[in-house]
Amino acid sequence: MQSRTRIGMITPSLNTVLEPVTYAMLAGLPDVTAHFSRLSVSSIALDEEATAQFADEPMLAAARLLADARVHAICWNGTAGSWLGPDFDRRLCEAIARETGIPATSATLALAELFRSRGVRRFALVTPFEDALQEAIIDTYRREGFECVAERHLDSDDTFGYAAVPPADTEEMIRAVADARPEAIAAVCTNMMGAPHAQAMEAEAGRPVYDSVAAALWGTLALAGVDPGRVEGWGELFSVTPASLERLGALV
Repeated sequence: MQSRTRIGMITPSLNTVLEPVTYAMLAGLPDVTAHFSRLSVSSIALDEEATAQFADEPMLAAARLLADARVHAICWNGTAGSWLGPDFDRRLCEAIARETGIPATSATLALAELFRSRGVRRFALVTPFEDALQEAIIDTYRREGFECVAERHLDSDDTFGYAAVPPADTEEMIRAVADARPEAIAAVCTNMMGAPHAQAMEAEAGRPVYDSVAAALWGTLALAGVDPGRVEGWGELFSVTPASLERLGALV
């Protein structure tokens, strides 16, 4: 156990995708283990009740439990920062790092750093979310300097059901946005099966496909001092070296 690197993930409580997918991506790294702490999340929306789910104290309580496992990096593995704004995630990661003494990142910050590290400015967006959330995500990334040149979404409010979106539906959305020739395609939602399709869809679409769960693992490994390039067979993103660990999250 002394030679292992432990990474911690704060997980939305209704999420049934990110844990098994993260374990699968780490299958070839026996010296890295992933550990999960759940945050109560029952709905995804823009209203005050939904936003209140992401208050500091529940997040910090989940982070403190991960700190008990002496993890080497912590990730908020949800995509709320995609519509609440990256400053929300930056402030949260700073609070986690102060509270636990452990570096922290998020799925949203990791995806933005992937874009910057690879020089992506024009991207396409694929999600299962409702119209208003999709528009908010596009606006968030625009304010960060990234132009969404194509998008597809399912306009679904069945948050738990995102995990059951048929692979064919996800693949069809990726094919549709690839026609706009984006520099990368982002599949944003940690409760949607995007990562298992990334490598095959990259070969078909001729564009990198960045899934939120894969991006979160990429960023967390980097913060923990593990080369993300050791993860093989899950798409182009794991070959990208972070240009800035400071932009990736909060250091200690």
